Amino acid sequence: MHRLTTIELFKEYLNFSAAHFTVFSATERERLHGHNFSVYAAITAPVTDNGMTADYGLFKNKLKQLCEELDEYTLIAGDSPHLQIARQDGEVLVNFGNDLLRFPEGDCIVLPIRNTTVEEFSHYLLQKLVADVDIVEDYFVTSIVVKVSSGAGQYGSAEWRREA
Repeated sequence: MHRLTTIELFKEYLNFSAAHFTVFSATERERLHGHNFSVYAAITAPVTDNGMTADYGLFKNKLKQLCEELDEYTLIAGDSPHLQIARQDGEVLVNFGNDLLRFPEGDCIVLPIRNTTVEEFSHYLLQKLVADVDIVEDYFVTSIVVKVSSGAGQYGSAEWRREA
């Protein structure tokens, strides 16, 4: 077995700006607001005979693509038990208690997450990375950590490890 190394990526362009609201309970939520979210990834894989893991560009480009897919949208938690979501006449309608929020369909993304939090965003991005065979299988990746920050000094993180 080759020795392992961890490539850490935290580039200025690994970010997305998005509107969201966090749901705290069946009766309480934040007002709609936005953040400039930063993304960090640590990818552990073997060092090959030529002294490198892989072309970092592959990892950076994939992360950049994932960030761009979320950039400048309102992000909605599609798996929230407290939201009822429908699409009608080019709009996404979100019911929360007595509130009806209406969004132009082209301005929002309903994600398969339970809440629009850094914890869920990091897990969502991690799952997208792990599903990319070109990254995980071709480079024998053994673990990936993804962190998402909504501001300086506060991250949510998610971790994947290859089963032995």
